[in-house]
Amino acid sequence: MGKKILILSGSPRKNGNSDYLCDRFFEGAKEVGHDVEKIFINDKKIAYCRACYACQKLGKCIIKDDMEEILNKIIAADVLVFASPVYFYSINAQIKTVLDRTVARWTEIKDKEFFYILTAAEGREIMERAVECFRGYADCFKGSVEKGVLCAHGLYQKDEAKTSDFANAAYELGKTA
Repeated sequence: MGKKILILSGSPRKNGNSDYLCDRFFEGAKEVGHDVEKIFINDKKIAYCRACYACQKLGKCIIKDDMEEILNKIIAADVLVFASPVYFYSINAQIKTVLDRTVARWTEIKDKEFFYILTAAEGREIMERAVECFRGYADCFKGSVEKGVLCAHGLYQKDEAKTSDFANAAYELGKTA
């Protein structure tokens, strides 16, 4: 039986470079028999964490938006794939907001395999801090294992990933999930 994989696409552009690489990962993972779902975060209503910590008393966040559904899927998944373009050396606001909002039930996130997909206009070296953001997040959870990182650099204009070597790399990475 395949693994349950959740891909969280933090791309601000549907079918943009990060989102397209998520689709290629999806195709590879699906080909080898996994149950795969992709969430395009920009299509969801997700508010920022208010640090009110009502979740500590209630066991869930009091903000009424799409995050509760997403968090349930994060907890249920075996594999989490986080994708983000790199802006100013870090992950973007869309994916960071999701990560912050998991605080409501963070102790339930455990024994996950993590994959990271990042895109950037500049070279590979500027992506390290963004990778470290994802790694720092995963370090918060018991049993976390990093399984793969794809740093697709030199991609600026929409659709550049489609004709790059990174498209096949994302597909092959998905097959390793």
